[in-house]
Amino acid sequence: MADVKRRLHLRHLRSAPTSWVSWTVQGKAKRSGTGLAFWYRPLTAVLSEVPVDDRELPLLFHARTEDFADVTVQATVTYRFSDPAAAAARLDFSIDPYKGGWRGQPLDQVATLLAELAQQPALDVLARLPLADALTTGIAPVRQSVADALATDPRLAETGVTVVSARVVALRPEPELERALQTPTREKVQQDADRATYARRAHAVQQERSIAENELQSKIELARQEQHLVEQHGANARRGAELDAESQLVTAQGEAERARLSAAAEADAERLRDEARAAGTRVVGLAEAEAEAARLAAYRDLPPEVLQSLALKELAQHLPAIGELTVTPDLLSKLIGRIGS
Repeated sequence: MADVKRRLHLRHLRSAPTSWVSWTVQGKAKRSGTGLAFWYRPLTAVLSEVPVDDRELPLLFHARTEDFADVTVQATVTYRFSDPAAAAARLDFSIDPYKGGWRGQPLDQVATLLAELAQQPALDVLARLPLADALTTGIAPVRQSVADALATDPRLAETGVTVVSARVVALRPEPELERALQTPTREKVQQDADRATYARRAHAVQQERSIAENELQSKIELARQEQHLVEQHGANARRGAELDAESQLVTAQGEAERARLSAAAEADAERLRDEARAAGTRVVGLAEAEAEAARLAAYRDLPPEVLQSLALKELAQHLPAIGELTVTPDLLSKLIGRIGS
Protein backbone atom coordinates (compact mmCIF):
# COMPACT_ATOMS: atom_id res chain seq x y z
CA MET A 1 0.00 0.00 0.00
CA ALA A 2 1.00 3.65 -0.50
CA ASP A 3 2.78 5.46 2.29
CA VAL A 4 0.93 8.71 3.16
CA LYS A 5 2.57 11.35 5.38
CA ARG A 6 0.88 14.50 6.75
CA ARG A 7 2.44 17.93 6.48
CA LEU A 8 0.04 20.60 7.77
CA HIS A 9 -2.92 20.67 5.36
CA LEU A 10 -1.04 18.72 2.68
CA ARG A 11 -0.33 15.02 2.24
CA HIS A 12 2.66 13.33 0.73
CA LEU A 13 2.21 10.00 -1.03
CA ARG A 14 5.01 7.59 -1.81
CA SER A 15 4.06 4.43 -3.73
CA ALA A 16 5.90 1.12 -4.03
CA PRO A 17 7.71 0.09 -7.23
CA THR A 18 5.10 -2.63 -7.76
CA SER A 19 2.09 -0.32 -7.41
CA TRP A 20 0.53 1.86 -10.10
CA VAL A 21 -0.89 5.10 -8.68
CA SER A 22 -3.28 7.55 -10.36
CA TRP A 23 -3.88 11.10 -9.06
CA THR A 24 -6.97 12.89 -10.44
CA VAL A 25 -8.31 16.32 -9.56
CA GLN A 26 -11.78 17.31 -10.76
CA GLY A 27 -11.78 14.62 -13.45
CA LYS A 28 -8.37 15.54 -14.80
CA ALA A 29 -5.44 13.16 -14.41
CA LYS A 30 -2.56 14.87 -12.72
CA ARG A 31 -0.11 12.05 -12.46
CA SER A 32 -0.12 8.26 -12.99
CA GLY A 33 2.54 5.55 -12.95
CA THR A 34 4.54 3.22 -10.73
CA GLY A 35 6.89 4.28 -7.98
CA LEU A 36 5.56 7.85 -7.76
CA ALA A 37 5.99 10.31 -4.90
CA PHE A 38 4.13 13.64 -4.77
CA TRP A 39 2.31 16.19 -2.60
CA TYR A 40 -1.42 16.63 -2.85
CA ARG A 41 -4.42 18.18 -1.16
CA PRO A 42 -6.66 15.47 0.28
CA LEU A 43 -9.81 17.53 -0.10
CA THR A 44 -9.55 17.65 -3.89
CA ALA A 45 -7.44 14.60 -4.74
CA VAL A 46 -8.85 11.32 -6.09
CA LEU A 47 -6.29 8.52 -5.73
CA SER A 48 -6.27 5.01 -7.13
CA GLU A 49 -3.65 2.32 -6.51
CA VAL A 50 -3.42 -0.88 -8.56
CA PRO A 51 -0.78 -3.55 -7.77
CA VAL A 52 1.12 -4.64 -10.87
CA ASP A 53 3.11 -7.53 -9.35
CA ASP A 54 2.27 -11.22 -9.89
CA ARG A 55 -0.29 -12.52 -7.43
CA GLU A 56 -1.12 -16.08 -6.44
CA LEU A 57 -4.76 -17.08 -6.05
CA PRO A 58 -5.36 -20.51 -4.47
CA LEU A 59 -8.61 -22.20 -5.53
CA LEU A 60 -10.42 -25.06 -3.88
CA PHE A 61 -13.77 -26.24 -5.25
CA HIS A 62 -15.82 -29.41 -5.67
CA ALA A 63 -16.78 -31.14 -8.92
CA ARG A 64 -18.66 -34.28 -9.95
CA THR A 65 -17.31 -36.92 -12.28
CA GLU A 66 -19.13 -38.94 -14.91
CA ASP A 67 -19.91 -41.72 -12.40
CA PHE A 68 -21.31 -39.12 -9.92
CA ALA A 69 -18.35 -39.19 -7.59
CA ASP A 70 -17.56 -36.00 -5.74
CA VAL A 71 -13.96 -34.79 -6.11
CA THR A 72 -12.12 -31.80 -4.71
CA VAL A 73 -10.03 -29.72 -7.10
CA GLN A 74 -7.07 -27.84 -5.68
CA ALA A 75 -5.61 -25.29 -8.09
CA THR A 76 -3.53 -22.12 -8.12
CA VAL A 77 -3.87 -19.21 -10.58
CA THR A 78 -1.10 -16.65 -11.04
CA TYR A 79 -2.24 -13.31 -12.47
CA ARG A 80 -1.27 -9.66 -12.70
CA PHE A 81 -2.83 -6.37 -13.80
CA SER A 82 -1.24 -5.75 -17.19
CA ASP A 83 -3.42 -2.65 -17.79
CA PRO A 84 -3.77 -0.91 -14.42
CA ALA A 85 -5.62 2.05 -15.94
CA ALA A 86 -8.33 -0.27 -17.30
CA ALA A 87 -8.46 -2.10 -13.97
CA ALA A 88 -8.83 1.20 -12.10
CA ALA A 89 -11.62 2.19 -14.50
CA ARG A 90 -13.52 -1.08 -14.16
CA LEU A 91 -12.90 -1.83 -10.45
CA ASP A 92 -12.83 0.31 -7.36
CA PHE A 93 -9.10 0.67 -6.58
CA SER A 94 -9.57 4.10 -4.96
CA ILE A 95 -7.63 4.76 -1.76
CA ASP A 96 -8.30 7.05 1.16
CA PRO A 97 -6.31 10.27 0.60
CA TYR A 98 -5.84 10.70 4.34
CA LYS A 99 -4.68 7.16 5.27
CA GLY A 100 -3.72 5.54 1.98
CA GLY A 101 -5.90 2.40 2.36
CA TRP A 102 -8.33 0.96 -0.18
CA ARG A 103 -11.90 2.02 0.30
CA GLY A 104 -13.27 -1.28 -1.05
CA GLN A 105 -12.06 -4.86 -1.69
CA PRO A 106 -11.02 -4.87 -5.35
CA LEU A 107 -8.75 -7.89 -5.06
CA ASP A 108 -11.59 -9.96 -3.63
CA GLN A 109 -13.69 -9.07 -6.67
CA VAL A 110 -10.89 -10.19 -8.96
CA ALA A 111 -10.43 -13.41 -6.96
CA THR A 112 -14.15 -14.18 -7.22
CA LEU A 113 -14.10 -13.56 -10.93
CA LEU A 114 -11.08 -15.80 -11.50
CA ALA A 115 -12.52 -18.56 -9.32
CA GLU A 116 -15.80 -18.58 -11.26
CA LEU A 117 -14.04 -18.50 -14.60
CA ALA A 118 -11.68 -21.36 -13.56
CA GLN A 119 -14.36 -23.60 -12.08
CA GLN A 120 -16.58 -23.78 -15.14
CA PRO A 121 -14.13 -25.46 -17.58
CA ALA A 122 -12.88 -27.76 -14.79
CA LEU A 123 -16.43 -28.87 -14.03
CA ASP A 124 -17.10 -29.49 -17.72
CA VAL A 125 -13.98 -31.66 -18.13
CA LEU A 126 -14.52 -33.69 -14.95
CA ALA A 127 -18.19 -34.29 -15.81
CA ARG A 128 -17.04 -36.24 -18.89
CA LEU A 129 -14.45 -38.36 -17.03
CA PRO A 130 -15.02 -41.36 -14.74
CA LEU A 131 -13.49 -41.20 -11.30
CA ALA A 132 -10.58 -43.53 -12.05
CA ASP A 133 -9.58 -41.57 -15.18
CA ALA A 134 -10.07 -38.27 -13.41
CA LEU A 135 -7.73 -39.31 -10.61
CA THR A 136 -5.10 -40.80 -12.91
CA THR A 137 -5.09 -38.62 -16.04
CA GLY A 138 -7.53 -35.80 -15.27
CA ILE A 139 -5.10 -33.21 -13.92
CA ALA A 140 -3.56 -32.33 -17.31
CA PRO A 141 -6.86 -31.77 -19.21
CA VAL A 142 -8.33 -29.83 -16.30
CA ARG A 143 -5.25 -27.58 -16.11
CA GLN A 144 -5.28 -27.02 -19.86
CA SER A 145 -8.98 -26.20 -19.96
CA VAL A 146 -8.65 -23.75 -17.05
CA ALA A 147 -5.66 -22.03 -18.64
CA ASP A 148 -7.40 -21.72 -22.01
CA ALA A 149 -10.58 -20.39 -20.46
CA LEU A 150 -8.78 -17.76 -18.42
CA ALA A 151 -6.56 -16.72 -21.32
CA THR A 152 -9.45 -16.18 -23.74
CA ASP A 153 -12.02 -14.68 -21.43
CA PRO A 154 -12.95 -11.16 -22.71
CA ARG A 155 -13.99 -9.83 -19.34
CA LEU A 156 -10.49 -10.37 -17.94
CA ALA A 157 -9.02 -8.60 -20.94
CA GLU A 158 -11.41 -5.66 -20.47
CA THR A 159 -10.51 -5.52 -16.79
CA GLY A 160 -6.80 -5.46 -17.61
CA VAL A 161 -6.09 -8.81 -15.90
CA THR A 162 -3.64 -11.21 -17.50
CA VAL A 163 -3.40 -14.80 -16.28
CA VAL A 164 0.24 -15.84 -16.12
CA SER A 165 -0.33 -19.53 -15.32
CA ALA A 166 -2.91 -21.93 -14.03
CA ARG A 167 -1.88 -25.02 -12.05
CA VAL A 168 -3.98 -27.91 -10.79
CA VAL A 169 -2.29 -29.20 -7.68
CA ALA A 170 -4.54 -32.16 -6.83
CA LEU A 171 -7.78 -34.00 -7.54
CA ARG A 172 -8.99 -35.86 -4.48
CA PRO A 173 -12.21 -37.77 -3.90
CA GLU A 174 -14.07 -37.97 -0.62
CA PRO A 175 -12.07 -39.51 2.24
CA GLU A 176 -14.17 -42.71 2.42
CA LEU A 177 -14.07 -43.16 -1.34
CA GLU A 178 -10.37 -42.42 -1.38
CA ARG A 179 -9.77 -45.09 1.26
CA ALA A 180 -11.88 -47.53 -0.74
CA LEU A 181 -9.88 -46.77 -3.87
CA GLN A 182 -6.64 -47.14 -1.94
CA THR A 183 -7.67 -50.51 -0.53
CA PRO A 184 -6.54 -52.65 -3.54
CA THR A 185 -3.25 -50.81 -3.67
CA ARG A 186 -2.81 -51.11 0.06
CA GLU A 187 -3.66 -54.79 -0.11
CA LYS A 188 -1.18 -55.29 -2.95
CA VAL A 189 1.45 -53.35 -1.06
CA GLN A 190 0.65 -55.35 2.06
CA GLN A 191 0.89 -58.58 0.08
CA ASP A 192 4.22 -57.47 -1.33
CA ALA A 193 5.30 -56.58 2.19
CA ASP A 194 4.08 -59.96 3.45
CA ARG A 195 5.93 -61.72 0.63
CA ALA A 196 9.02 -59.73 1.45
CA THR A 197 8.58 -60.61 5.13
CA TYR A 198 8.10 -64.29 4.31
CA ALA A 199 11.08 -64.21 1.97
CA ARG A 200 13.14 -62.51 4.65
CA ARG A 201 12.01 -65.07 7.22
CA ALA A 202 12.71 -67.91 4.80
CA HIS A 203 16.11 -66.44 4.10
CA ALA A 204 16.68 -66.05 7.83
CA VAL A 205 15.63 -69.67 8.41
CA GLN A 206 17.93 -70.76 5.60
CA GLN A 207 20.74 -68.76 7.10
CA GLU A 208 20.01 -70.18 10.55
CA ARG A 209 19.98 -73.69 9.11
CA SER A 210 23.27 -73.01 7.35
CA ILE A 211 24.70 -71.62 10.56
CA ALA A 212 23.41 -74.64 12.51
CA GLU A 213 24.88 -77.01 9.92
CA ASN A 214 28.17 -75.17 10.05
CA GLU A 215 28.15 -75.32 13.83
CA LEU A 216 27.32 -79.05 13.69
CA GLN A 217 30.09 -79.64 11.17
CA SER A 218 32.42 -77.66 13.39
CA LYS A 219 31.42 -79.76 16.41
CA ILE A 220 31.87 -82.99 14.42
CA GLU A 221 35.27 -81.86 13.20
CA LEU A 222 36.17 -80.79 16.73
CA ALA A 223 35.04 -84.17 18.09
CA ARG A 224 37.06 -85.92 15.38
CA GLN A 225 40.10 -83.89 16.23
CA GLU A 226 39.55 -84.57 19.94
CA GLN A 227 39.29 -88.30 19.12
CA HIS A 228 42.53 -88.10 17.16
CA LEU A 229 44.07 -86.19 20.03
CA VAL A 230 42.93 -88.82 22.57
CA GLU A 231 44.20 -91.61 20.33
CA GLN A 232 47.48 -89.80 19.91
CA HIS A 233 47.67 -89.29 23.68
CA GLY A 234 46.97 -93.01 24.16
CA ALA A 235 49.56 -93.95 21.57
CA ASN A 236 52.04 -91.59 23.17
CA ALA A 237 51.26 -93.02 26.62
CA ARG A 238 51.52 -96.58 25.30
CA ARG A 239 54.79 -95.78 23.57
CA GLY A 240 56.02 -94.12 26.73
CA ALA A 241 55.00 -97.19 28.77
CA GLU A 242 56.73 -99.44 26.26
CA LEU A 243 59.85 -97.31 26.39
CA ASP A 244 59.67 -97.26 30.20
CA ALA A 245 59.20 -101.04 30.22
CA GLU A 246 62.09 -101.50 27.84
CA SER A 247 64.19 -99.13 29.92
CA GLN A 248 63.23 -100.99 33.11
CA LEU A 249 63.90 -104.31 31.38
CA VAL A 250 67.31 -103.13 30.27
CA THR A 251 67.91 -101.79 33.78
CA ALA A 252 66.75 -105.08 35.31
CA GLN A 253 68.84 -107.06 32.87
CA GLY A 254 71.81 -104.87 33.68
CA GLU A 255 71.20 -105.26 37.40
CA ALA A 256 70.72 -109.02 36.96
CA GLU A 257 73.90 -109.20 34.91
CA ARG A 258 75.68 -107.17 37.51
CA ALA A 259 74.24 -109.37 40.25
CA ARG A 260 75.22 -112.47 38.27
CA LEU A 261 78.69 -111.12 37.69
CA SER A 262 78.90 -110.06 41.33
CA ALA A 263 77.67 -113.49 42.45
CA ALA A 264 80.09 -115.19 40.06
CA ALA A 265 82.88 -112.95 41.32
CA GLU A 266 81.90 -113.68 44.92
CA ALA A 267 81.68 -117.41 44.13
CA ASP A 268 85.09 -117.30 42.48
CA ALA A 269 86.45 -115.32 45.39
CA GLU A 270 84.85 -117.77 47.87
CA ARG A 271 86.19 -120.67 45.86
CA LEU A 272 89.61 -119.06 45.81
CA ARG A 273 89.33 -118.38 49.54
CA ASP A 274 88.23 -121.98 50.13
CA GLU A 275 91.05 -123.21 47.96
CA ALA A 276 93.42 -120.90 49.77
CA ARG A 277 92.08 -122.05 53.12
CA ALA A 278 92.23 -125.65 51.98
CA ALA A 279 95.76 -125.15 50.72
CA GLY A 280 96.69 -123.39 53.98
CA THR A 281 95.04 -126.14 55.97
CA ARG A 282 96.86 -128.72 53.94
CA VAL A 283 100.17 -126.95 54.37
CA VAL A 284 99.52 -126.50 58.09
CA GLY A 285 98.45 -130.10 58.38
CA LEU A 286 101.52 -131.24 56.52
CA ALA A 287 103.68 -129.01 58.69
CA GLU A 288 102.01 -130.29 61.82
CA ALA A 289 102.29 -133.81 60.53
CA GLU A 290 105.93 -133.32 59.75
CA ALA A 291 106.44 -131.66 63.14
CA GLU A 292 104.53 -134.45 64.84
CA ALA A 293 106.50 -136.97 62.87
CA ALA A 294 109.74 -135.25 63.84
CA ARG A 295 108.61 -135.11 67.45
CA LEU A 296 107.60 -138.73 67.40
CA ALA A 297 110.86 -139.52 65.75
CA ALA A 298 112.61 -137.67 68.60
CA TYR A 299 110.53 -139.53 71.19
CA ARG A 300 111.09 -142.85 69.48
CA ASP A 301 114.71 -143.08 70.62
CA LEU A 302 114.06 -141.89 74.23
CA PRO A 303 113.87 -144.37 77.11
CA PRO A 304 110.43 -145.10 78.55
CA GLU A 305 111.12 -143.32 81.81
CA VAL A 306 111.73 -140.07 80.02
CA LEU A 307 108.62 -140.56 78.01
CA GLN A 308 106.65 -141.05 81.20
CA SER A 309 108.11 -137.91 82.65
CA LEU A 310 107.26 -135.97 79.59
CA ALA A 311 103.75 -137.39 79.64
CA LEU A 312 103.32 -136.40 83.21
CA LYS A 313 104.56 -132.95 82.39
CA GLU A 314 102.21 -132.66 79.55
CA LEU A 315 99.41 -133.95 81.69
CA ALA A 316 100.29 -131.53 84.43
CA GLN A 317 100.01 -128.68 81.98
CA HIS A 318 96.45 -129.62 81.14
CA LEU A 319 95.31 -130.45 84.69
CA PRO A 320 93.28 -127.87 86.61
CA ALA A 321 94.91 -125.87 89.36
CA ILE A 322 95.36 -127.87 92.61
CA GLY A 323 94.70 -125.84 95.71
CA GLU A 324 95.59 -128.57 98.21
CA LEU A 325 97.55 -131.84 97.78
CA THR A 326 97.22 -134.68 100.28
CA VAL A 327 99.99 -137.24 100.10
CA THR A 328 99.21 -140.48 101.88
CA PRO A 329 101.78 -142.89 103.01
CA ASP A 330 100.62 -145.42 100.49
CA LEU A 331 101.03 -143.11 97.58
CA LEU A 332 104.36 -141.96 98.79
CA SER A 333 105.62 -145.49 99.30
CA LYS A 334 104.54 -146.41 95.80
CA LEU A 335 106.12 -143.37 94.34
CA ILE A 336 109.36 -143.90 96.07
CA GLY A 337 109.30 -147.47 95.05
CA ARG A 338 108.89 -146.46 91.40
CA ILE A 339 111.61 -143.95 91.65
CA GLY A 340 113.98 -146.39 93.22
CA SER A 341 113.25 -148.94 90.63
